[in-house]
Amino acid sequence: MLIFLDAGHGGSDPGAVYGERKEKDDNLALALAVGEILEKNGLQVGYTRQEDIYETPFKKATDANEAGADYFVSFHRNSSETPNVASGVQTLIFSEGGEKERLADNIQKNLVELGFKDLGIVERPNLVVLKRTAMPAVLIETGFINNETDNAKFDADFDRIAQAVADAILETIGRKAAASAMEDEPVEAKKICTCDKLYRVQIGAFENRDNADRMLSIVVEDGFPGFIIYDGGLYKVQVGAFRELDNAVRMERRLRRYRYNTFITE
Repeated sequence: MLIFLDAGHGGSDPGAVYGERKEKDDNLALALAVGEILEKNGLQVGYTRQEDIYETPFKKATDANEAGADYFVSFHRNSSETPNVASGVQTLIFSEGGEKERLADNIQKNLVELGFKDLGIVERPNLVVLKRTAMPAVLIETGFINNETDNAKFDADFDRIAQAVADAILETIGRKAAASAMEDEPVEAKKICTCDKLYRVQIGAFENRDNADRMLSIVVEDGFPGFIIYDGGLYKVQVGAFRELDNAVRMERRLRRYRYNTFITE
């Protein structure tokens, strides 16, 4: 099960700005926090970005499609014409019905339970990350960045917000959150589910986690959906997770054009 997380905006595109606060920073912090929780619950997580860089919405959708992602969740914060007037959370989907609406419903419900005003689930068929993704996709507007109350809640309840989104994803795919003891075993929790055969492209294996992190940073900066798993005493840097071997082969060819040493693994 591969969950693709998109931190909206980034790099030269700050998103909405309020004083010194930039939407791109809040989006990235929340995406990474949710991803960490999902990994601790045994899910595979891909990111459209893990640092302050800009990628086009079309590339984000394409990366998720090529990685064979099962779900796509985009993180944003809303803004209004007049500060401190509009408030609340909203979840956007391409159209009503199906798994995407069920995911949106679970996310919206969990965030409203934290005390955010409920602005509902809204169809937005013109958004590229919702229109071009081949899997169920949602976009979360986590409060208004130009509302002091929403910002105070975003900061004070940050961990609970991340947990609420992660729990909604887990609920949608039919899994319960791992017990709190899981936090004492984060490496083991990152092992990929073997319930279905998945083909992945490996670009490195290291005894030292720092070396793996450096390799991951490079491949993500090159625009690939990389991740790390711990297996057999090694930190393995891999890209993509594909049900079809042909898709893995295509990813391997792309990586080789960037001069990565690769092989396909299951």
